[in-house]
Amino acid sequence: MPAPPTTPQAALRPPEVRRERAFRRIYPMRVLGMGLGGLAIGAVLFEQRAPWPLWAWMLLSCFAWPHLAFALARGARDPHSAERRNLLVDSAIAGVAVPLMHFCLLPSAILATVTTFDKLSTGMRRLWLQSLPFLFGGALLGSLVLRPRPLLESSLLVVAFSLPLLIVHTLGTGLASYHLLRTIARQNHLLEQMRRTDAQTGLMSREHLLEHAQAALRGYARDAWPACLLMIDIDHFKSINDQHGHGAGDEAIAAVAQAIRGCIRAADVAGRYGGDEFLALCLGAPPQEVQGIAQRILEAVSGLRPGPAQAPLSCSIGIAALGPGITDLRAWLGAVDQALYRAKAQGRNRVARAEPA
Repeated sequence: MPAPPTTPQAALRPPEVRRERAFRRIYPMRVLGMGLGGLAIGAVLFEQRAPWPLWAWMLLSCFAWPHLAFALARGARDPHSAERRNLLVDSAIAGVAVPLMHFCLLPSAILATVTTFDKLSTGMRRLWLQSLPFLFGGALLGSLVLRPRPLLESSLLVVAFSLPLLIVHTLGTGLASYHLLRTIARQNHLLEQMRRTDAQTGLMSREHLLEHAQAALRGYARDAWPACLLMIDIDHFKSINDQHGHGAGDEAIAAVAQAIRGCIRAADVAGRYGGDEFLALCLGAPPQEVQGIAQRILEAVSGLRPGPAQAPLSCSIGIAALGPGITDLRAWLGAVDQALYRAKAQGRNRVARAEPA
């Protein structure tokens, strides 16, 4: 009998929480699914003028069992294992219902298919496979006890009372799958945003920024479109951590990142390269204009004092423009790194440009 597909909200919970709450998620759908299954079984019993014990079995199985299953799972030490057993009992009940209906083809096929598919929808490993012996075992036991005469035809009444289970189950499964796919798409988008963004600074991550730099290289090779890399390094950053703690170092990194973001143009991108180093990519700007951007960054950082006990920050900046001597990303990064090294060697708190190849 129907157990619900995994909902988007349930899919986002930790695995141990999903296991613990599985019986709560399954309960309302079991009540609905087994109730609709009871309608199909009841229609067949009505046509066959079944005796009251069969009606009693149908009422207990389809309308009392869902509440008993919930109580058993809620009171168990391991609700997940208890609910797994409950789902196997669901399959056994569906199996017994098939000979109870004298193998009436339409409702029997719907019950067996829906019951098996629901085991797949729970996401419990191999549950659908484990449920098959219970399904066929229930059918065999019911056949031995009841010895029904097969009546495969389905009257209009049986068809009418069987369709609600098929329709509701199909719509419910489709809606759950749709919402789950939408949730997965949103989560993938968020993961992509996280991949592109450095969590501490809000700037681009190293990988995403290097992708932009690689695209700039292709643009230069194709159209000679100018681009410059700036590598910014906080001066004496180790001493900030040593004297004021890593919290102060984190504040300094965040403050410098904010200063860089405020100094570059709208067409430029910046990211954290690693540790206390940053990269900025200036597209479509000649080296002279990029020199002015670097100078603005230098001045903005020089006015920062993240902590009350800290001295003002300063940084060193290297600049490397794309040119004939730079053929790949590694060479470009090497050039800007050498320029940064020269700025540090000349006394720090300054800008140095890479020498033309």
